[in-house]
Parts: sequence; structure tokens; C-alpha cells
Amino acid sequence: MTLASATVRSGRHGPPGSPHDKQTRPVNRHAGTWFLVLPALIPILILSVGPLLYGIALAFTDAQSGRTRSTQWVGGLNFQDLLHDALFWDSFRIGLLWAVGVTVPQFVLALGLALLLNQNLRMRWLARALAIIPWAMPEVVVGIMWRLVYNPDAGILNETIRDLGLGDGRDWLTGLATALPAVVVVGVWAGMPQTTVALLAGLQNTPHELHEAAALDGAGAWRRFRTVTWPVLRPVALSITALNFIWNFNSFALVYVLTNGGPGGRTRLPMLFAYEEAFRYGQFGYAAAMGCVMVAVISVILAVYLVGRLRGGEDR
Repeated sequence: MTLASATVRSGRHGPPGSPHDKQTRPVNRHAGTWFLVLPALIPILILSVGPLLYGIALAFTDAQSGRTRSTQWVGGLNFQDLLHDALFWDSFRIGLLWAVGVTVPQFVLALGLALLLNQNLRMRWLARALAIIPWAMPEVVVGIMWRLVYNPDAGILNETIRDLGLGDGRDWLTGLATALPAVVVVGVWAGMPQTTVALLAGLQNTPHELHEAAALDGAGAWRRFRTVTWPVLRPVALSITALNFIWNFNSFALVYVLTNGGPGGRTRLPMLFAYEEAFRYGQFGYAAAMGCVMVAVISVILAVYLVGRLRGGEDR
């Protein structure tokens, strides 16, 4: 019997270990990938996706606190009530003012700080380390610290105003006109480091040769930034700004510690309003409907952002 006939009879078209032999073996290429992904995917499904789906289902019920109360399916009644709830839409307006008021100064100041830290300065490593300290502090600690700063009697801000002869100071966190701006200042200070780090990473990806060539052509600092730095930094800036807006719109702990939504609801963000409805008044279904509305708004913002990024990529 020849070698060829033996090969045909044995079902092989080549020697053992050849490519033809490997093609006959059923190999699940995705098994190893799923094995690596599952440890990270399972907690997300349990702690994030599961509660999200449960909250969406809860929004269509009249769930309330109390162990003896029965839960009934009410359809879209909670969402109909939301449409006529002036307090909710007022908190929604405050949330948008807060998100924009924090995100815009946050980006502008972080960009300036990132440009400064990108220079060849002495002790630059120390300056970079100090710049991220607010980011490393928990929001509750930041809120307590700034409550001491804003303290009307012994706070460092009012003491400085008195020492400079600018007046007797004021109660910043309980004044109707000053509460929201005071909280916005804290939000900018607390969130600026992460924006600075992201922008600094983008600046370090800018080729120095382009700056040198632009300087040789007589371009000033502003023109070099506009024609060399910004095109490289723009994708990072758009990404971090969109994320900051979402994070700020969903803020809870910082404002809760500073003002608890007061005075008179002037700093009651949507998350705070939903929290009060759920855990102060026991209206779980109604609060879940508020959460669904906020998720929908954030989803729309993300969709607009992603469409803009995709169109920008096609243009390039």
C-alpha cells in the first residue's frame, strides 16, 4: 500500500501537525476570551445592569415603602405625573445649570493648568502631584472641608473678607442668591484634576517638531495652539467634556453634604430630588420614573456625542 493511499484511507491530507490537520480539529477561539472577560462582566451585570432593569420595571408600578403594602402595575401613570410636576422640572433646570456651570469652567481652568504643567518647569513633578490632590479626596470629605471654608462665623473665606475690609461676609451656603454659585465653585475645584490629567496626556502626544516648525515660520503662541495643539487635543477635549457633563449632571454626594438641596430647593439636583422621593417620602415607583427620565436624557447626550465623533472621523 502506497503512502498516498494510506493517507486517503486514514482521512488525512498531510502529515500530523500540518495545517490541513489543524483545520479538522474543532477549535473554539472565543472560549479563552470569554473566560477572561467573565470575571469583569459578571459584577457589571449584577451590580449595574440588573438594578437598572429592575429600576425601569419599578417605574411602571406604584411601589412605596412599607412591608405590608402591595405593589400594583400602573403603566405610564408615574411618567404622566412627572410631566405635570413643576418641582421635578425645576430640579431638572437646576441640574442643567449646575452641569454646565461646572463643566465649562472646569475645562477652561484645566486646560490652562495642563498647558502650564506641560512646560519644562522646575519641580514639575511636585506641581503635578499637588494638582491631583482634590481628585484623590472622597466627595464627602471635600464637602465637609468646603463647609468649613464657607462657615459664616469662622470660615476662612469670611475671615479673609473681614481682614481685607470688604465687609462682614455672608452665609454662602444658605443664601438664596449665593448657594448655587458657591456649590459650583466646589464642583469645579473637585473635578478639575481629572480633566487636567486627561488634557495633559493629550498635550504630551503633540509632536514637538510641529511646534518648532510653526515657531520658525513666525507663528505666535495663540496661533501655534490653534493650528498645532488644538487639532491633536480636540478628541481628548470632546471626550472628557462629555464625560464631565454626565458626571456633573448625576452629582449627588457633594451637593448633599454641602446644602442637602437647600436653601428652598435652590441646589436640589435631579438626583437629590429622586433620593428624597424614594427615601424620605417612600415613593419608590415615582422616584424610579425620575431615574428613567435622567437615563434617557443622558442616553440622548451620549448619542449626539457619538454621532458627532463618527461624523468627525469620516470628515477626517
